[in-house]
Amino acid sequence: MAKIKQIIAREIIDARGNPTVEARVILSDGSTAVASSPSGISRSTYEAFELRDNDLRRFKGLGVLKAVQIIHEKIAPALIGIEASDQQRIDRTMIELDGTQTKSKLGANATLPVSMAVAKAAAKSSVLPLFLYLRNFIKRENQELKIPSPIFNIINGGLHTENTLDIQEFHIIPATFKTFSDSLQLGVTVYQTTKDVLRRNNLSTLVGDEGGFSPSLDTNEDALSLMVQAVEESNLRLGYDIFLGIDAAANSFYTDQHYKIKDKSMSLNSAELISWYEELVKKYHILYLEDPLSEDDWDGWETVFPKISQYALIVGDDLTATNPFRLQMALYKKSINSIVIKPNQIGTVIEALAVVEIARHSGLKIVVSHRSGETNDDFIADFAVATSADYVKFGAPARGERVAKYNRLLQIDQQLQMIERQ
Repeated sequence: MAKIKQIIAREIIDARGNPTVEARVILSDGSTAVASSPSGISRSTYEAFELRDNDLRRFKGLGVLKAVQIIHEKIAPALIGIEASDQQRIDRTMIELDGTQTKSKLGANATLPVSMAVAKAAAKSSVLPLFLYLRNFIKRENQELKIPSPIFNIINGGLHTENTLDIQEFHIIPATFKTFSDSLQLGVTVYQTTKDVLRRNNLSTLVGDEGGFSPSLDTNEDALSLMVQAVEESNLRLGYDIFLGIDAAANSFYTDQHYKIKDKSMSLNSAELISWYEELVKKYHILYLEDPLSEDDWDGWETVFPKISQYALIVGDDLTATNPFRLQMALYKKSINSIVIKPNQIGTVIEALAVVEIARHSGLKIVVSHRSGETNDDFIADFAVATSADYVKFGAPARGERVAKYNRLLQIDQQLQMIERQ
């Protein structure tokens, strides 16, 4: 197998216009691959560290030249000469080189693009599609190769836009019995119909960070009502063909142990907020409820799960942060039945795969997700298929950095159909 010959890094720009890190890995047999690190604006306290320059003369302090330098001066010398197929050793070397639980010395935005680029280059060298190559590093018993069901971001709020909505993401979720191509068509149809509904109501059709529309509305529930209208006008059956979902990202409206949302005149405690969620879940066929409580409101999480889990997926993102210790705590407290996986929250491919394995062994649904600050890198699509994820969250079916991932899933879907016919 080919060995790592060279690693080159550079500063590039992500979809939000902020700098991020791109790494190029070149192998001894000439195989080469490029990967780039995404970045989130709605971040958990428990995510791996993202290294920024903090030089206000460049990109308002958000430059990543330090991370680029670390790749050239520390990571590359430690990895050159290692077999590219030994992903475990490569990632372990970077983990040990950093020596912290949060990647605070090297930065996850330095380790992750290298880790992904190595996997891509090794897949090329082995003449395997990336999704098949990555399956070498996971347990595959009773796990079929499939395209995960998409969760489309239709309306943006919270930290992803400048509108007045507290809830960060409002989703549509096609029924899981539909094929991926049918689901994508359905998602595009509802997305475009939502635009028509907004225009008729003299509301903005500008989009937020993840491609969802960002109208200014009187209440969060108004967003759900608009989406129901768009579903009905698309001749789809809510609760059968399609379901709604919410990523509350409750950290953003949690202060002094209370939650402040515009739907209520007074701040809410956990129990009152959960009662509001119960009403929404039943009224709007909500299948997916992500981060309904703040990441450290464990009492609230332990309360929401038994009340709503029989109707909807209770999903940890900021709560679990693709972190095995946070995941174990959530499992111990019986707080979730689903988990969001974001490789940049942990910093290497192998660590992200390990969290998937823990979650799967515990019976959780797996939701593989992008970040709001994305690039055109489509690694995450192959990662989702490789892990037999249940769902993917790649944003709206719009904007190049989101569409690149959906189009990659279409390509993989065609490859899987060819494999089945052989």
